[in-house]
Amino acid sequence: MTEHYRPRDSMTKPRIASGPRTFMRLPWVDDPLTAAGRVDVAVVGVPTDSAVSYRSGARFGPEAIRSASILLRDHNPATGVDITRTLSMVDAGDAPVVPGYHELTLERLEEFLTPLYEQGVIPLLLGGDHSLVMAEMRAMARVFGPVSVVHFDAHGDVLDDYYGVKHFHGTMFRRGVEEGVVDPHHSVQVGMRGSVHPDDVGSGEALGYDVIGWPELAETTPGEFGRRVRERVGDRPVMVSFDIDFIDPAYAPGTGTPEVGGPTSYQTLQYLRALGPLDYRSLDIVEVAPPYDHADITSHAASVVAFELLGQVALRSRAQPAAGTTKGTP
Repeated sequence: MTEHYRPRDSMTKPRIASGPRTFMRLPWVDDPLTAAGRVDVAVVGVPTDSAVSYRSGARFGPEAIRSASILLRDHNPATGVDITRTLSMVDAGDAPVVPGYHELTLERLEEFLTPLYEQGVIPLLLGGDHSLVMAEMRAMARVFGPVSVVHFDAHGDVLDDYYGVKHFHGTMFRRGVEEGVVDPHHSVQVGMRGSVHPDDVGSGEALGYDVIGWPELAETTPGEFGRRVRERVGDRPVMVSFDIDFIDPAYAPGTGTPEVGGPTSYQTLQYLRALGPLDYRSLDIVEVAPPYDHADITSHAASVVAFELLGQVALRSRAQPAAGTTKGTP
């Protein structure tokens, strides 16, 4: 009898008394690969910010997103999907990190993630600064080959180096192409804006990415955007990487490198809902820095972004609710 993992019932025990903060009040399962039931999605915190260039604090992002997520419910009326019935999900705690030793953190995170991909478990990574995706892409490529990326961000993160260092939170999507773990010709970068050095203009396009800057995206309907992404990605294994600074800092101020003049939180949800049936294999939400947040609005925004991305996974999934015992009810 296979168990289907679901959140605790908030109608029998209030959310504020739901025990240790897990994402969406999900069961805490340290090792999803040895769980008693099927696991479709494992939520994994990555509390690292050793590779930031401006304001630190993203190491506290996983904790803050989990805390905000206790308000999330099961059904999304906008999409008509109940992710908790479709997907068996657990919170797997935090991945191993080594503060101050960024490249060692990447090595340990890659080794942590690879078995999840091998067993068909989709990680939802809660960052942490954006540099963590280097390990995510490497681990995915070990299992699936070069992957497609849908990258939401105010910045392209395609610089060659920071202060002469090759691995930083603004270099990963160049390194991914150079290492052959990303297929840029079937990848999309979305939301870029703000001031840049003249030499960096067009860097993403030069690497092969389809770059949709925010001025262009603002004039694009969600439906048009979704079709463009699906045509670009096709049926390839895809990773969705969401930097919270994609959202205008008026709606998400708690981040290390805010860029004004971006989308509202509502516009963001509309673009996420338009992604459609991609072959989702990995999700991440990064750069939430609680020390700069106000009334937890950035953490709440991040938790809802996660909810919408899981909704897209659920719509794509053909899995049926497992028969038998459930761990918790909505």
